[in-house]
Amino acid sequence: MKDAVIVGGGLAGLSAAWRLRNWDVTLLESGSRVGGRIRSENRGRYFLNWGGHMFAGGKTATNSLITETQTRSSEIPGSLSAVSMNGKLLIDGPVQSYPFRIPMSLKDRASMIKAGVKVSADVLRYANAVRLRPNESSEMRQQRIYDFENDRSFADYIGELSEDAEAMFRPTITRSAADPDELAAGAGIGYFSLVWNIGQGLNRSIGGGPSNLVESIAAPLQENIQLDAKVYEIVHKKDHVVVRYRQDDIDHEIEALSVVLATPATVAHKIAVDLQEDKREALGQIVYGPYVSAAFLTNETEPQPWDRAYGIATPKRSFNVVMNQGNIVRGTESERQPGGSIMTFSPASLARKLLDQDDKDIVDTYIGDLDEVLPGFAGIVEEAQVQRWRTGAPYCFPGRGKLQPTLNALSGRVFLAGDYMGTLYTETAISSGFTAAQEAANILVTARQTRRHHPVQHPNENEPPQHQAGTASAGETTDTNSASTTITSEAS
Repeated sequence: MKDAVIVGGGLAGLSAAWRLRNWDVTLLESGSRVGGRIRSENRGRYFLNWGGHMFAGGKTATNSLITETQTRSSEIPGSLSAVSMNGKLLIDGPVQSYPFRIPMSLKDRASMIKAGVKVSADVLRYANAVRLRPNESSEMRQQRIYDFENDRSFADYIGELSEDAEAMFRPTITRSAADPDELAAGAGIGYFSLVWNIGQGLNRSIGGGPSNLVESIAAPLQENIQLDAKVYEIVHKKDHVVVRYRQDDIDHEIEALSVVLATPATVAHKIAVDLQEDKREALGQIVYGPYVSAAFLTNETEPQPWDRAYGIATPKRSFNVVMNQGNIVRGTESERQPGGSIMTFSPASLARKLLDQDDKDIVDTYIGDLDEVLPGFAGIVEEAQVQRWRTGAPYCFPGRGKLQPTLNALSGRVFLAGDYMGTLYTETAISSGFTAAQEAANILVTARQTRRHHPVQHPNENEPPQHQAGTASAGETTDTNSASTTITSEAS
């Protein structure tokens, strides 16, 4: 009988496994690697990246995990809000000034300003509505975030826009892999709040690439991770849970006192066959948008105009944003070194146009557009790789807020974790993994207390599990004398 089985080896599952690493835990991952949508590869001074790339600092679960795993990170040095449109690249200056500085017709500029005034006013209203309040739980705050302007789409909220104005809005709106007519109005307003108030959220990079965080988590857990293990059923019994999975064409079964279910909601809905009906129904209503990303290693020998930019919005292109991953290295240099790394990101309808194309065709399309955004780019490409994420990111659609109480409700011994549990991307994945681990630990502590009252059956059970690698982290304490376990984290 395992203490816990963690289903899913993405960031949420790994975070739960990290916090439960001193218990008897098995992590089952259906793929050939852990990390989920965190994927990067080192290339000498640089790294190629295809997934999550910006992380939260300050008093967040993300920062706790980075600290506990002793993963190297730093603040992103370059501009996070550059834009390239109609032949003009803007890196510096207030974002709100861009509509006045990008070449466009008077009609487009007027449409852009009118919409910008509307969004600006509601960004202030949003910031006030979602501000963390004294003695308030993260679940209460998250519910408020979901409920803000959640009864209509962003397209309905903003109204009709001119072509250039609509194009200017898209890179911010579609960052969650949803188009304006799919995304809730409040979520779109929230993205502008994030972009216009740089420093309030995601502004850190993992040294050597995001996969280094995954490796830091997974290293002490290697003996407990099973890859290519496809779970097909999770069933509650009276005092435990049964997890059934297939690996190497053989069916297996594990019994555990608790389960952390950290798969995408679409998978959790299918395999957790006896969750409460309303919770399964809520999982079935979560919607994901696709995205396609590509990573480029470059071999330039001279400084480039985009060196000072990290994120460049690119309206009217095959991708909606360029991430200058080489900028991370630029921030540590005293003298500009050769080479660089660029990532492109195509969400929602942009992704749907690319998903079924050959890699070569996608790369050719991207390089053609990149050569317009970053002049001379076509001549400095050394390597290019494409990644398709068909289940890319969960997004907040109109009515999404009504599902949250059901998803948060505790029931049985199976606990949900994943970025679909909130609106804060990697932060939600990590914080929900921590929360699920805490709930599982509560069950394990109760079981340990029960066993201590029956020492004849298990004479050595007062001993905590010894086979797990690693020691209790700064955020985790295990008190075997009082039979209590507390796993703490601060999540924004």
